[in-house]
This record gives sequence, structure tokens and C-alpha cells, in this order.
Amino acid sequence: MKIVITGGTGFIGTSLVDHLLSRGDSVVVLTKRNLPASVNRNLTFEHWDGTLPGSWAKHIDGADAVVTLAGENLSTKRWSARQKKILRDSRIVTTRAVVTAIGEAKKKPSVLVSASGAGYYGDVAEGDVTEDAPKGTGFLADLCGDWEGEAVKASASGVRVVIMRTGVVLGSQGGALKKMILPFRLFAGGTLGTGRQWFPWIHIEDQIGFILYALGNAGISGPVNLAAPEPVTMAQFCKTLGKAMHRPSWAPVPGLVLKLALGEMAMMILTGQRVVPKRMAGTGYVFKYPTLEGALGEIFI
Repeated sequence: MKIVITGGTGFIGTSLVDHLLSRGDSVVVLTKRNLPASVNRNLTFEHWDGTLPGSWAKHIDGADAVVTLAGENLSTKRWSARQKKILRDSRIVTTRAVVTAIGEAKKKPSVLVSASGAGYYGDVAEGDVTEDAPKGTGFLADLCGDWEGEAVKASASGVRVVIMRTGVVLGSQGGALKKMILPFRLFAGGTLGTGRQWFPWIHIEDQIGFILYALGNAGISGPVNLAAPEPVTMAQFCKTLGKAMHRPSWAPVPGLVLKLALGEMAMMILTGQRVVPKRMAGTGYVFKYPTLEGALGEIFI
């Protein structure tokens, strides 16, 4: 297959590219970075600005699939008005550019797999959250809703669209876990906020595994919750993380402290949803890491 990827140099993207190349696919990574020429004949880096039509669009024409993962890191900076615009544009505008290129392509890809997030549902204190749950309220919910709105427009061109409402992706090479483990390494780890908020998660191998599965399965379309089948609260997550790292989980960080330190961004940590992967499991996908203990055990082996 020939697959075009945005966000292919990030945490999830680099792992996806490696898996695609290992199985013999041809991969084109659209990137804003100035990267050296690839040493792999099946890997091409194409520069784009993420907003305007350009020479990069030629790779969409004739591609078998497109995967959009591009998006500014949510936790890099405080959510000022300017940063919120960057977060939105890096997802919504880039996805719009890709969908426009798909619409203009003579030979269109058969599938678009687009990132979104469990934040789509907003803060849900109780009850299972399946793909049938309504969009929540707040900045993250609106961001995900608008992001998905751009991606689904590709269906008007006859393209199958898969929307990944992903929880926190766990892996040893990056992502949120890389930032969360530092206090534990210093023997100062503990629950963030009350600990009662739900913490949807998925191991990087299952994130990539499902993307590959969805690319080749014509029966998968629409929104899919990418979260492990074992929901945990923040307190349960931190306790299991401490156990995996052989460190205590004893120093809770009050919500007020997080709000003072992070501003509105703290709501990303202090709220959550008991996300259930109803459609993901219904597709027949078999989780490699269905339990948190197993997932963290692999990462900190």
C-alpha cells in the first residue's frame, strides 16, 4: 500500500511509520520539519505548511490511504488565546487541507484514518462512555468536534473515514507517560487531583495495531474509541505506575495547585471519562495489552 501520513514525526507517527515500512508499505510523511533525505527507498519526506495546497498534494492522488495525526502538543504551553488558536489550527486547518486534496485527487484513497481524542466527550463522572455518547462541553470537546467535522467531509468524495477518539497513549518513547514518570523517579509521585476522575488509556502497540487493522478492514468506519478495555481512575493509574516503577505513590497534587500551575490546561488532567472501546472490540480487534498492569509491565520491564 501507498500511505500518506501527517504527524508522522511525532510519538505515534514514528512508530506507525516503522510498522508500515517493516511490512513493505510505501510511506510519504508530510512534515513541516526540514529533514534529511530518507535512507529507506520506501519512505519519502515531503515538506508542507499544513494550510495551503502545494506540491505535496500529488502524493494524495493515487495513494491507497491517508492517516492524519498532526496536532500541536496539548501540554506544551499554557492555554492562552494564542495557544488555543495554534492547537486548533494544527488540527483543523491541516485536516481541512488534506480533505481538500482528497477531493481534488483524480484517484482518491480508499480510506482516511483521522486522529481525535476522548476529550470529545467532555467530563463524564459516571457511567460507560461509548461512541454513541454525545459531544461534551469545553475547549477540548469543541476542538475534537470541529476536528472530526473536517475529517468526515472526505466521505462526500466516497472515501471511508475512521475517526480515532484516543485516550492517553502509553509507551516508552514519548507521549504523556514520559512527563508523568519524573516525580515517581524522584520518589515524589502520586495522584493528580482527587484521583476519582477516569483515565482512559491505550498502549502504543494497540494504537498502532488498530490503525493497521482499520486500514485493511473495509467494514470499519465512523468514530471508534481507542482505549483499553480495563478503565481505571487516576488514583488506580498512579498506584499501578508506582508499582511498575518500584516507587511509592504517596504525594497527591491537589487540583487547586494544578490549576494555579497550568491554568485551564489543568482541566485535561482533573477531568475524564470511563471510555469503553465498544466498536473497537466489536470489529474483532484483539488487544495485545488489555490490562494496565500488563501495559506498564512491558514499558518498565
